[in-house]
Amino acid sequence: MANTYTQIHIQVVFTVQNRDCIIQETWKNELYKYISGIINNHNHKVLAINGMPDHVHILIGMRPTQSLSELMQDVKGDSSKWINQKKFTKGKFSWQEGFGAFSYSKSHINQVIDYIKNQEEHHKKWSFLEEYRTLLEKFEVEFDQRYIFREVDYGNDIFQQQ
Repeated sequence: MANTYTQIHIQVVFTVQNRDCIIQETWKNELYKYISGIINNHNHKVLAINGMPDHVHILIGMRPTQSLSELMQDVKGDSSKWINQKKFTKGKFSWQEGFGAFSYSKSHINQVIDYIKNQEEHHKKWSFLEEYRTLLEKFEVEFDQRYIFREVDYGNDIFQQQ
């Protein structure tokens, strides 16, 4: 693909199974490095990665050599296996099925990077459901309310579900 030139920027959002708040501060950076390695090994580029105890945002510079669905299957499958091997959680870890994906022009990349870097501050004001619905509506993505995630409370240090 020597004469193929692209500029594809995708923000991907996905959640822990059942929106359980189990990504802990003690190992989240290690998880983000692991996920970044998976993406980089597929010759894509991670521009930003961050999240909360129940979900992850990644901004990816995509190459046209792989579908986004295939990449996300690898990211979620390999990182789940890694988390379970490391025994970071008490039970079996898994990501919830599906993901949200939103494309951006180059002129918006710095704003999206800042948005992803500031997830903790952002979620002091907005819940994940408000954030996710806003993204879906802003990008005019049709969705079925039955498959939108349930609310959790970030209001304490343990991130317990309501």
